[in-house]
Order: sequence, then structure tokens, then C-alpha cells
Amino acid sequence: MPKKNAPRRPRGLRPFWSGTVTFGLVSIPVELFTALRSSRVSLRALSPAGRPLRRRYVCSADDQPIDRDDIVRGYEYTDGQFVTVTEDELDALQPERTREIDLQRFVPRDALDPLLCDRAYFLLPPDEVSKPYRLLAATMERTDRVGIAAFVMRGRSYLIALFAQNGILRAETLRTADELRSADDVGLPAPAEAKTDQVKAMRRAIRALAAEGIDPAELSDVGAEALRALAEEKARQGQDVVDTEVAADADEDTDEGGGGDVVDIVDLLRERLGGQTNAAPKLSELTKSELYERAKRRGIEGRSGMSKDQLVDALAS
Repeated sequence: MPKKNAPRRPRGLRPFWSGTVTFGLVSIPVELFTALRSSRVSLRALSPAGRPLRRRYVCSADDQPIDRDDIVRGYEYTDGQFVTVTEDELDALQPERTREIDLQRFVPRDALDPLLCDRAYFLLPPDEVSKPYRLLAATMERTDRVGIAAFVMRGRSYLIALFAQNGILRAETLRTADELRSADDVGLPAPAEAKTDQVKAMRRAIRALAAEGIDPAELSDVGAEALRALAEEKARQGQDVVDTEVAADADEDTDEGGGGDVVDIVDLLRERLGGQTNAAPKLSELTKSELYERAKRRGIEGRSGMSKDQLVDALAS
């Protein structure tokens, strides 16, 4: 039976992990929501007749097709030499399942190299926001600290960094040290001392472009928007339109697609945190890509050719 006065979750929005943040004697229930969504335009590979193509596996030796159930996985330990690994062996290597995010230490925010951060997630309370949640977020913000934690998700262990901003906890998975390149790896020369006149010229150039901040609308994907506009215009004109029924297929071939339904988390942030943070922005504070996705879900015509201000007006009305 649902809890009385429980917050209404936006349709289609659900966490893909739930558990607790733990440190010392503190235990804070949380749910994990992705903070990212792809703005890339998905393209399907089609035959000359306009039929969607499917990916198949073939043996490199005789070009014979291989059923998925017959595929064996292997680790290439040297060039052309493999060691096969069974499913049971892989299962045995998986970490013990747990529902805890184990906070191990708090470090100064500027001590964390931004290159280590990989994917971002929101950590929200499962129902109304709890006092420990608010206290942890407020303390981390006030002390400008980041929490380093470990947890297991989908059979894999992760190290994550916990950030607090505007009363909200955000987690970012961390890359490992061997994933990062150094200046020596890419062959950068040793720094040389610049001449005085060069330093002055550089300072002038920087001052000329100095700004107080950045408009999020400037971070839109120009290429994706141009492709959307082209496709929608051709669809309106009935040009090169292929009408075919596409069966759901896990192996369908796409060109770097966006993957999955786009769901806005803003409503959930507002409901969970009771409007006590500025995490739920106004329409004017959203990026152009975010506005476009909302307009797309609302079925607003002509959205691909609209400016950011026009999208705001169309959504507001």
C-alpha cells in the first residue's frame, strides 16, 4: 500500500539502484538516478530497400554464422593468443552484492582531478528528504569536501566521488589511474619560460574574452540539432520517407544512438526536496537541448527551427 502523501514520481522515471550511504554509525537511504542523457541523434542502418538491418556474428575463419548461445568469451593475453573464460568463472569473480555505498574518506574538493570523473548520477532520498541527508549535504558544501566511496552495481564494483550542491548529493563514478594519460604519454615538451611581451599579449587576449559565466544554451550539440532539422524537414515534405514495421531487436545496428527514453528528473528533484533548493530550474535556466527534448515530448511543431527563447515561450504556453 503506497505511503500517504508520498511524492508522485514522474511517469517513466525510476531508480536503477537503491541502497544506503553509510559511514560510522550513519545510514542514509538513497536511490540512484542517472544525471545524464544523450543528445545524439540515433541513426538506424538500413538496406537499399529501406529495411532495418540486424547485427550477426560470423566466424573469421570460414564466415559461417554463429548462434549467440554458441559464443565463447576469451581474454587476449598476447597478440592473437586467447584464454577462454566460462560463465561460471566470470560469476565467481563478481563482487559480493551489497546495498551499501561505503563512504571511506572526505577529501578537499580541489584535491580531486576532474579527469578522474566519469559518469554522473543523482542520489535522492526514496521518499521525503531525511534530516541526515540534508545534514550530510549541508556539511559537505560548507566544508567544501568530496566523499570517496565504494559500492557494487550490476555485478561490478565502483569507486565514486560524492559531491553536494544546492542541498543535493551527486555521485560520479571514478576512472582508474591506468585509464589516464600523463603529459609524458602524449609527448608534451617540458614547459619553457615565456617572454614578457608574450605574457602581456596573452593576458590582453584573455581579458578581451573574460566573462562572468557561461550560458548553458551555448553547450548545445549543433551537429545533432542540424541533423534533427534536416530529418524533420524531409519528413514534412514526404521526401525519402521509409514506412516499415520495425520489430524490437536487441542487436539492432545504430550509429552512436541516444539509448533509451529521455526522462526529465527536474520534477522528481522538486518533489523529493520540497522546493527548498534551486535544483529545479525554470525553463529559462535549461539548456537548449533540454528545452528541445521537452518540446519533442510535448509534440510542439517547428521545434527544430526555434531559438532557445522561442522554445521557452512555446513550452510556457
